Amino acid sequence: MAVAQELPVHPQASFFGAGPYPARRGAVAVVAVLAGFVLTAIWSAPFVDSVIGDSVANGLLGHDAKATPISGVLAGTLFAFVSGLAGSFTACNIAAFGAVAPLVGGQAGEKRRFATTLKPLGWIAAGMLTVSVVYGVIVALVGTRMPQFSTAQATGLSPRSVQSMIAFGVVGLVFLLLGMAALGILRTPAFLRRHPAAPLVLMGALIGGFLIGRPYPLFRIMFRSAAEQHNVLYGAAAFALQSVGNIVVMAVLFLLLTHATGGRVQRWLAAKPARIATVTGAALLVGGTFTLLYWDVRVLGRLGIIWFPMVNW
Repeated sequence: MAVAQELPVHPQASFFGAGPYPARRGAVAVVAVLAGFVLTAIWSAPFVDSVIGDSVANGLLGHDAKATPISGVLAGTLFAFVSGLAGSFTACNIAAFGAVAPLVGGQAGEKRRFATTLKPLGWIAAGMLTVSVVYGVIVALVGTRMPQFSTAQATGLSPRSVQSMIAFGVVGLVFLLLGMAALGILRTPAFLRRHPAAPLVLMGALIGGFLIGRPYPLFRIMFRSAAEQHNVLYGAAAFALQSVGNIVVMAVLFLLLTHATGGRVQRWLAAKPARIATVTGAALLVGGTFTLLYWDVRVLGRLGIIWFPMVNW
């Protein structure tokens, strides 16, 4: 009876470090950025937010999520998780799926033990929850004086829009930098090379940062509830559960690719070590390009300030 051979172990440096990198890293970067641009141009917010997001939330809650007031703290925490899950595929959250490739790539040289795969998810959750909990506490303390509640406009931009542009612009830019570092186009910062968990914590913090600029209607309902309650525990819990809901689908996808494929994905990645950097870098560049273009450039195009190609459907 043949004994299955273990996959060769490749250092975490192939994730963010000294390689191995693809020979045509520039071409990979260009294709990934173009893919992010095309996704931005064809994205339909009404379809994703209403047809998918609202349908999921209404089905899980058993009532119209937008029309039914949040009745208390317990209802609010449930609403926070459900709205986070319902918003998994919205433009606010799409960059989170860029973390799937780094997660799977990091397992390419590992034995497929369930506990092993949970560890990187734990690092992402640590970074994510740190940001979302702190922001939830700030919202509970400051209340409706937060920029998200201001209706004032200048050149068509409200404070809420400006905050979204800044928050998602920073997230998109960091994703782009991480993608170029993963491909070896840019030098990886020393702390990311020395601490294998650091990139995962950083990506988690970026995912938590989605809440800082998120204009998703169901999120705004939860946001207002936390702001009006002025309860820091409720604010922290609601924002934490919103973030957890955001990554449930991403985590399930990662676990399926790791455990439900019989190791085929890991073997394919490990067969040519440069594939890990290629897939990781490309995924981060697509997510970063989409986030930056959608929330900074396409917003200006929608307001008529600049021209940006958009397919309306």
